[in-house]
Amino acid sequence: MPRSRPRLDSTSIRILDALQANSEISNAELAEQVGLSPSPCWRRVADLKAQGVIRGSVSLVDPHALGLAVNVFVHVSLKHQDKASLEIFDAAIRERPEVMECYLMSGEADYLLRVVVEDLIKFQELMTEVLTRIPVVSNIRSSFALSQVKYTTALPTDHLKG
Repeated sequence: MPRSRPRLDSTSIRILDALQANSEISNAELAEQVGLSPSPCWRRVADLKAQGVIRGSVSLVDPHALGLAVNVFVHVSLKHQDKASLEIFDAAIRERPEVMECYLMSGEADYLLRVVVEDLIKFQELMTEVLTRIPVVSNIRSSFALSQVKYTTALPTDHLKG
């Protein structure tokens, strides 16, 4: 059952926008930026966390700084689209740290994966040692990203503003 969406006023939306831009901002700086005093600002952030609007904070690491230069989008089709097959594939993919994102899709392929690896040899190993060995997989197509035009983790909030 879908969760009901919390009601967010303009101040909460400004808090979300500011934290999505920089989650390391101090509470005092955040309060000043959104026009609150520090205590009410802290309570607002705590409420957003309690409501599940803010799920956590992470550090965004540059993949190139870690030698992860190859970004691949992988389309995977299964032999059958039954519950058992989906669960087998989901479990296998959850174990793979190089799979950054995995989506169950409509359309031609059943899944779309975003994979980040050091080089083509590592991708070939993932293909031959992992993906092709998942028994429910019938077809794999890969597209290599040549350059990243846009990347963001910040969700849009304009649709929430009255």
